Amino acid sequence: MRLKEKVAVVLGASAEAGTGWAIAKLFAAEGARVVVAARRTDPLERLAKEINGAFLGCDVGEENDVHRLAQFAKGKFGRIDVAVNAAGIPMGGTIQNTPKAEMIRAIEGNYYGSVYFIKHMAEAMPSSGGSIILFSSMTSVMPMEFVYSYACAKAASDCLVKYAAIEYAPRKIRVNSILPGAIRSEMSSPLWTVQGMEESYVKEIPLGRIGMPSDFSDAALWLAGATYVTGLNLVLCGGNQLSRFPWLSERPSLEGPDPTNAV
Repeated sequence: MRLKEKVAVVLGASAEAGTGWAIAKLFAAEGARVVVAARRTDPLERLAKEINGAFLGCDVGEENDVHRLAQFAKGKFGRIDVAVNAAGIPMGGTIQNTPKAEMIRAIEGNYYGSVYFIKHMAEAMPSSGGSIILFSSMTSVMPMEFVYSYACAKAASDCLVKYAAIEYAPRKIRVNSILPGAIRSEMSSPLWTVQGMEESYVKEIPLGRIGMPSDFSDAALWLAGATYVTGLNLVLCGGNQLSRFPWLSERPSLEGPDPTNAV
């Protein structure tokens, strides 16, 4: 068991077919005592029972919530060894038409939330150190139409990882992030039901498939135990970084889910 006797926090774990859920289950299977958190608490309670863990409602964009989560986990299990922020707010829009309130919402959920998470999770980690893992997006490094506010906020979070890695290194706290490409999850599943949509993405992915939550939970487990890795923005997209995202004009017309839900 690679996380035996470790204490882990996984924020953004309320979607059963999502990445946070998969990470929480894998960490528990590897021996960790896990606290799961998200804005939606009903699914969290079920997950916590399933993995013999604990749960708490938390909005990543609210600093008081994130601080309360860190204190809850420390009070419950004595410390935090591994903390994963898999929460985020995917949203669309262009520079021309995105109102200021939407830009602020993107920054609060996808950048400020990362700052709060690093700050308060680190405070609850022991002198022996720990691992903090953020989830970013491939759109932060490879342009995709219609997601600029989300992508730019994630890019700020990528930069934050590097600064945090330096600041917390003396305390042996490692800070890394995972940049997913297209993924099959609860949030994005309606997208892949559109005829031809998955094919338009897969043709740009050398490994020939959309990512699965298990791909990202495996990566999170590796980062949790990789004691000589910090400041890394890990691109995880089946090789899509060697190509590009399909342009809107190359995808089937979309009337339902937002295209940002894919990444």
